[in-house]
Amino acid sequence: MTFSVVAFDEKTGRIGVAVASRFLAVGARNAFAKTGVGVIASQGLLNPYFGPRGLALLSAGASAADAVRMLIVADEGSAMRQLVVMDRHARFAAHTGALAGDISGHRIGRTWAVAGNLLASEAVLSAMAETMEHGGDIPFSQRLISALQAGEKAGGDRRGKQSASLLVHDGEEYSLYDLRVDDHPDPVKELARLEAVARERWVHVRRVLPGRDQPHGITNPAEIDDAIANSIKSGFE
Repeated sequence: MTFSVVAFDEKTGRIGVAVASRFLAVGARNAFAKTGVGVIASQGLLNPYFGPRGLALLSAGASAADAVRMLIVADEGSAMRQLVVMDRHARFAAHTGALAGDISGHRIGRTWAVAGNLLASEAVLSAMAETMEHGGDIPFSQRLISALQAGEKAGGDRRGKQSASLLVHDGEEYSLYDLRVDDHPDPVKELARLEAVARERWVHVRRVLPGRDQPHGITNPAEIDDAIANSIKSGFE
């Protein structure tokens, strides 16, 4: 019912997951990330606990492979699930159950993993993998969306379109991007539009907020305006 990409960006250190589906509000239950811990995409016949339990395992020191193994072994419905996990060391592991649906599978690269079920064809995974493998010049958040666009162009979810999401973390404990299109006739296109809107101002405003390097952020109104203006001038990737 869903196709997704989980990845690590070597240039910026960012981690993220992007998902598209013929399913309402896919980002609310299928995509999870935590700074310094890892990323999870949970799909197929969804187990809503894979996200929080998987992050807890990763936080406790489990590798991606161990987290997948422990989640799947403990789940009687594992044959119908699909799961992708990346740990804090950017190691990947995945599971596609035998009953996850026709034309279902996953592929893992050095810094990414893609997965999908009930796809139009195997070309969906191939197109997504190609984008992630050779799209290193594209800024990370846009690369994740580009992978969804490539998968969609190759046929995507064979049932159609409904929702999409993008979740990206950097060194802060809160997300850089958490964008969701919950119910839309062209959700991946709308997700790309929202990401562009976020780059216009949100990413610059975020630089004046509390963070690891400035625990209180910038609190002087005049300094806030100057900092945002300078950030916009310098650009953001």
